[in-house]
Amino acid sequence: MFLNDKRQGVALIELIFAIVVIAIALMSAPTLIATSAKSASIALQQEGINEAASRISMILTYPWDQNDTMDTCIPPVLHVTQGDSELEEASANRRIGVPLQSNSHTFVCNGKKYNASAIAVDGMDDIDDFIGNDTLQFVNVGSGGVDYIEKTTVNMQTNVMYISDIANYDANTTTYIPNSTLSGTSNIKKITVTLTSTSGKSALNKNIVLKAFSCNVGGYEYIHQVLR
Repeated sequence: MFLNDKRQGVALIELIFAIVVIAIALMSAPTLIATSAKSASIALQQEGINEAASRISMILTYPWDQNDTMDTCIPPVLHVTQGDSELEEASANRRIGVPLQSNSHTFVCNGKKYNASAIAVDGMDDIDDFIGNDTLQFVNVGSGGVDYIEKTTVNMQTNVMYISDIANYDANTTTYIPNSTLSGTSNIKKITVTLTSTSGKSALNKNIVLKAFSCNVGGYEYIHQVLR
């Protein structure tokens, strides 16, 4: 009587195929790791851009100038030193085009007229006061709530400056290029938020600038009506 000793084994071709698959997986590992790291850096960069956009949106909710923060009157239009003459006071304490019946957009506050102030950080009540540099802190973000490696390397620099408001406002079509920075005051302030990184990562090694503008238009008066 003969016994058949049947035992399962691995064929040589199967072993070779398994080795090839493992080799391919090991060869692609560095690429996958690099792609993952780049994706994390891009996500961090996007988080910084979102933060910069949020900062600009917040700044634009603040009064245009220190002399627009008085609670005893509607914020006035302010006189400037290097602004377009067409935007200065014309008559009845108003600019050209402002109705005489309107109590808004006038140059008067409690019987006085005020000038736009120099750019300065003097509290936290107007858009100038946000000038400065901040290091963004990224906490508990990323895959699975793990902190980014580069969580303290992104800087956000905020600046506010007067720029030229010179244009032909009498023309049917007005061309205006908001570039010239002024030493005096004008009717337009430019807000810039610049993102930079000290990490040395190529994906973060960019100079990203977001810009916005705020104008010297005074405040608004709300009309209260009783519906019957």
